[in-house]
Amino acid sequence: MPPRPPRTRSSHPSLLLERSAPTSGVRMSKLPSATHDWLTGPGLTRLWDGVRKRLESNGLQATGSLRLTMTNDQERNDLSLLLGKPLTTTAVTVQLDMLDARLRASAAGLGLRQTLEALGPPLTDRRAARANAAARREHVWSSLASSLDTSPLANQEWPRQWHDLLRRTGVPKGVTPEAAIQTLQQAVHVLTTLLGPEPRSPLGRGELAAMATGSAHGLDDGTWLARLVQRGIALAHGTELPDDAASRRALWRLVSVTPDEVSSTVLTYGIRPDGESWQQQALRERAEHHAETHLTQRDLHTLRLQLPAGTLIHICENPRVVEAAADAACVQPLVCTSGSAATVVFTLLDALAATGCRFTYHGDFDWPGIALANRVIRRYKASPWRMSTADYEHLATRTQADGIPQLTLDGPPVNAGWDPDLASAMTALGVALHEEATLDHLVADLSRPA
Repeated sequence: MPPRPPRTRSSHPSLLLERSAPTSGVRMSKLPSATHDWLTGPGLTRLWDGVRKRLESNGLQATGSLRLTMTNDQERNDLSLLLGKPLTTTAVTVQLDMLDARLRASAAGLGLRQTLEALGPPLTDRRAARANAAARREHVWSSLASSLDTSPLANQEWPRQWHDLLRRTGVPKGVTPEAAIQTLQQAVHVLTTLLGPEPRSPLGRGELAAMATGSAHGLDDGTWLARLVQRGIALAHGTELPDDAASRRALWRLVSVTPDEVSSTVLTYGIRPDGESWQQQALRERAEHHAETHLTQRDLHTLRLQLPAGTLIHICENPRVVEAAADAACVQPLVCTSGSAATVVFTLLDALAATGCRFTYHGDFDWPGIALANRVIRRYKASPWRMSTADYEHLATRTQADGIPQLTLDGPPVNAGWDPDLASAMTALGVALHEEATLDHLVADLSRPA
């Protein structure tokens, strides 16, 4: 086979760069296919990567220089053709203005910026983007300052502290400047309603939220708007920002806002408080009739719980235990966390603890159940109620012997604060056991007189 003839100088795509621009003055909008393929080859990859970063960082200006070190033979060859000069060292310095001029004088007539965009994605002016983002952030806080200066709160001291604190804290991640301005204006409106000079009647939190945002849930715990308003209330009253649900409700009450205190309840059974109020009598009567009782946060505000000192209160995790206790006419008092121990549960348990009650706790043998048990037992110095390693192993053996399907134990292990061997035993067996599996034992315990 005869040798392949060498590529002539005029056929190399890089030579398109040496040809003069068309005399008509019309510039090409894109690179010829052969030139595009050559420019995107491996010999020029590092050059374009470096040039792209340099232009994006300096306002898209073809100024300064770029130094490439440790170039290989192909890179030096292609760079030599691109720049129109021989390169003899492995370190190459490229003047960006000269490269821009050479590209503009080529047949394609595209400058450095246009060439980069023809080879890859559009360039981003990062300097301008940073300046724009900074301007938008500044607009957030200048808008807040303007809203405060023109509000009835302007003559008070705390709004300036609130503004400065929020500015230091910043806008939560993912909130756009436009959304931030809207939320901050809503916060000013709410705080003006609550702390302004005009007298007003007490409001429900949902009602206040609907007035400010159009949604009754606009001031729910966990929303940024609620945190903004709570910070303002705390500053105005010289108190700390609350970090738990009960303290947040107390903060709302400082400004005559009533949180929702009726939708969340704690399930109880057999509570027999002393006293002659209708609530105390009602609890005793329901206990005598073996009826469960749901208590709201509103009930607990006015209910005076006084039980004989040392009364033992059993605490369970699942409502089914309460139902079974009522069906069996059990005599021991019982409080149910209903799986998560909402604030109203702890409000009741705190009140019972204040009267000198003692506690014993049983929950599910799974990792969330152990975590909840740790929380309750630690808080009230409760004793574990059939929650030992031996209890777990016995229950696992019994359910297996009875042919009950075994529920797989999922999730990361949680150490039990009352029994250091329980987590390893649960991990070894890998079986989750809920309270319903030991219901007969629990009911038997609740049936015994104190």
